[in-house]
Amino acid sequence: MNTPFLSIITITKNNIAGLKRTHASIIKQSTQNYEWIIIDGASEDATSSYINKHNLIAISEEDNGIYDAMNKGIERSNGQYILFLNAGDALYASNTIEKLQEYNTDNNALIYGDSIEAQHYKPAKSHLSLAQGLFTHHQSILYKTEIIKTMRYDSAYKIAADYELTIHFIRKAKELNLNIAYVPIAISIFEQGGVSQKNAALGRKEQFEIRQRLQLCTPLQNQIIYNAQKFIWAFRQYCPNLYWHLKSSGNIATLKAQNQTPQNHQ
Repeated sequence: MNTPFLSIITITKNNIAGLKRTHASIIKQSTQNYEWIIIDGASEDATSSYINKHNLIAISEEDNGIYDAMNKGIERSNGQYILFLNAGDALYASNTIEKLQEYNTDNNALIYGDSIEAQHYKPAKSHLSLAQGLFTHHQSILYKTEIIKTMRYDSAYKIAADYELTIHFIRKAKELNLNIAYVPIAISIFEQGGVSQKNAALGRKEQFEIRQRLQLCTPLQNQIIYNAQKFIWAFRQYCPNLYWHLKSSGNIATLKAQNQTPQNHQ
């Protein structure tokens, strides 16, 4: 059996509408060089019947939160890379996986790209800015499977375990003299209103503790980053139009120049 390029892991619970949207973006891909694994937290809606109807690979059982579910997905993945695309999130274009395969080399430990959020193009920052937080949405990061399988998300964190794991992952990649590769395309459409956005204050506090514990920066720098995150979040809430005007490098139409045609995920 050939090893697929990508393992897509989707975490879901009682979100059948979101699962359908994610599924639609996956089955329209121009390549089938992937596997899709659904980790369902024992949903009580129509999720189970939908999974059975479409003969999807899924594990349905109680878990201890989203990061516990993600760890289950890691254990069951067989692809060369892992991408977490949770229910409601979507791959941006029908050729997204095909374009990502161009960066599949033994030397690339982590591949990341841009995202779409609230109909705005959200460019990734450099991974060198990791001390300031995740440099792109978690849904736009591909982790080399053989490395991430040696790690686990710390379920003691409710919001920022993805940040902590990514720090450990990049440090490990550097130890192995492997590359972190930026791909100048939109990889995912991020669904707003998730746990991280509803609990932004907790996320900032967890990131503060992680930076401190892992000595990612000095105590003074850590406090400055924390205060800056608070300000940016408040600015986003009270001045959303101006925030996106400053944040976004363009709109959906600009992606046509990158040979990316958006899918209809409705």
